[in-house]
Amino acid sequence: MRRLPLAALPFVLIACSADNATGQNSTNSADKPFKTSIIADFDSPWAMTFLPDGRALVTEKAGDMILFDPKNGTKIPVSGIPAVDSAGQGGLMDVVLSPEFGQDKTVYFSFSEARNGAKGVALARGQFNQASDGTTALDDVTVIFRASPYVEGNGHYSGRIAFSPDGRYLFFTNGERQKFDPAQDPKATLGKVLRLNPDGTPAAGNPLAAQGFDPAIWSYGHRNLLGIAFDKDGRLWEQEMGPKGGDEVNLIKPGLNYGYPKVSNGDHYDGRPITDHAPGDGFEAPKVSWNPVISPAGLLYYSADMFPQWKNSLFIGGLSSESLVRVKLDGEKASKADQWDMGARIREVEQGPDGALWLLEDGGQGSQGRMLKLTPTG
Repeated sequence: MRRLPLAALPFVLIACSADNATGQNSTNSADKPFKTSIIADFDSPWAMTFLPDGRALVTEKAGDMILFDPKNGTKIPVSGIPAVDSAGQGGLMDVVLSPEFGQDKTVYFSFSEARNGAKGVALARGQFNQASDGTTALDDVTVIFRASPYVEGNGHYSGRIAFSPDGRYLFFTNGERQKFDPAQDPKATLGKVLRLNPDGTPAAGNPLAAQGFDPAIWSYGHRNLLGIAFDKDGRLWEQEMGPKGGDEVNLIKPGLNYGYPKVSNGDHYDGRPITDHAPGDGFEAPKVSWNPVISPAGLLYYSADMFPQWKNSLFIGGLSSESLVRVKLDGEKASKADQWDMGARIREVEQGPDGALWLLEDGGQGSQGRMLKLTPTG
């Protein structure tokens, strides 16, 4: 896809076509219980989040953040983003609003960076500021947390962000960077779910600190964690890419070891076996796993009324499977429910202000990078 020169157009509003902006480019499929409307096109988008006024912040892999208005299709570049190392699986990643965004205008985001000859995922925050002429920036951007250690390579950064329902804590995922063993290393944050304060410091009372673990660690033994979300009862769900087989949905509980790379429902890419999860092995098994894989990306807990039959479900984007996947929840239990062929790699799933499902295509390996809106067919 042709890349728009956003950096050269700081004061220009970049408009989509009128058809796309109003969702008129839509398709119906007899085998899908939703209508798919094409809303906009982006350059390898990674994540999105809605502002209170219905506009959205969208991140693009190469390092641009876009303020997008679905009502009229305008795109405004957001300045202030630090330098991003987007090689391989790197990029400008997740974007989440502060729970107090209406008062503090704070935006949290993650990105991969190169420092001192190594690479890692960083968590940053800044203050959303739009001037009267439309120019938009994140002011006073500060990196508040960096994964540890930074290592060579361009894979498995993870970088997903979620606030606890009470807004007190920020959960952040660090992938094991395709290095395997760091997922079990108590001193590394790689291969972990972390619980932080909103300022990026480790939260007091994290379950493993007294055992000599890095004080930020909440759970460990993970691979490439590309989605976290809280349900209505405050449970934290996570999905991650397994190795050759064994993609997972996990219920994250404090202090538990989820096994990788000691156990997995998949095997190494070179064919070496990994011991399967088994009762009593001391590791927390996934609630759902896939083999063949779906290559999960993004995780949404659906809580709206537009699709009442899907309340209390998880939605996952599928990359290699080019699908939208629904997982049904029942308390601490989870089960596979639906998998719809979307014809493109799906990187992100979000719930819109009106309860619609919003998807971002990955923009790689044949996907166009479009923003899609799903609404009921009836």
